[in-house]
Amino acid sequence: MWYLVFYCLFQTLVTVSWALRLPERTGHAADTPCPPELRGTPRSCPKPVLPVPLQCFHVPYSALTMFISREQSERDSATAYRMTVEVLGTVLGTAIQGQIVGKVVTPCIQSPLFVSESNASASMGDVNMTHYTGSLTDMRNAYMVAAGVIGALYILCAVILSVGVREKRESSELQSDEPVSFFRGLKLVMNHGAYIKLITGFLFTSLAFMLLEGNFALFCTYTLGFRNEFQNILLVIMLSATLTIPFWQWFLTRFGKKTAVYVGISSAIPFLIVVVVLDSNLIVTYIVAVAAGISVAATFLLPWSMLPDVIDDFKLQHPDSRGHEAIFFSFYVFFTKFTSGVSLGISTLSLDFAGYQTRGCSQPNEVNFTLKMLVSAVPVGLILLGLLLFKLYPIDEEKRRENKKALQDLREESNSSSESDNTELASIV
Repeated sequence: MWYLVFYCLFQTLVTVSWALRLPERTGHAADTPCPPELRGTPRSCPKPVLPVPLQCFHVPYSALTMFISREQSERDSATAYRMTVEVLGTVLGTAIQGQIVGKVVTPCIQSPLFVSESNASASMGDVNMTHYTGSLTDMRNAYMVAAGVIGALYILCAVILSVGVREKRESSELQSDEPVSFFRGLKLVMNHGAYIKLITGFLFTSLAFMLLEGNFALFCTYTLGFRNEFQNILLVIMLSATLTIPFWQWFLTRFGKKTAVYVGISSAIPFLIVVVVLDSNLIVTYIVAVAAGISVAATFLLPWSMLPDVIDDFKLQHPDSRGHEAIFFSFYVFFTKFTSGVSLGISTLSLDFAGYQTRGCSQPNEVNFTLKMLVSAVPVGLILLGLLLFKLYPIDEEKRRENKKALQDLREESNSSSESDNTELASIV
């Protein structure tokens, strides 16, 4: 319970804080005086940019999609590259930790030893405590080594992003110089119907795959009996996801994003049913892992690819409100982290009620049944619910093209107005 509460609290503060503190990217530097030709003119000086200390990593690098290009096709391509590398990073993390920690063999505990709390202390005497303590020390050291390697990779990637990426702003702004307050912007964002439908559909589909990934290792270990194979099975899932993201990028450009969502996410349903219905079979399990990875790729890529379209739609409906990209992306990231905490809570409580025995060599039948529900029935139901919500999502390919043309018209109108103001200022001078 302590871990669950503080995990959710940490993820909430990390993501929402950036909606509050991400600086405006327009205006002159704080130490640069206002250009003389703008003083006293109708086009007053924009407010200076104030330095704001960095607080976290995930939200700003996600929101950069809106700042490195204004073309929808370029943003979609950037999102595909970003998600490919992100899933590849997950593969590296799975491989590094799985191989380092997997080499440490910890003895399992026979179920009869921990049947009840009353005889737990007496039963511990039957376990070889020297071997038990030594294996825990080896496991702790293995986790520390894996954490050190992954932490070093994390820092390296953050440095590359900070040093290597440069933001590009439009030559003219479509909105007024006076920014809208955060809380008013938050109210506008949360009242935008397309965003709410997208984020709720994303919430349920993400929760489905979080439950699958979070319980698949236990399912392979106890229900299927592949105790020594689950690291490799999880690695196959993430490798499959990495390799198929380019395919889904091609698919969404060819058939549209909503169609890609229906096909990509729903393709996991038959395989989730097969892995539970059929008898334990290692080959079938690997086939299901490949299929699950294909759907995981669609779940990683497609909702993130659809979010910039929602922001474009919001800009058209609220042309006088600007600088809300951080709000859109921060709550999107927050719900990603929130589903991780919810899936953790659902899994932990469900297995506890079923009588799960930590580090047991085997589990009661109720636990095996619960694991089947957590990796099959519950994810299938959540996927279907998420697809129903995506059905209500209003931005299809035709709407997206209309928004693109409308934004181009607004930019051209804004550029022509800016050129007219400059001409008038030059004549006055």
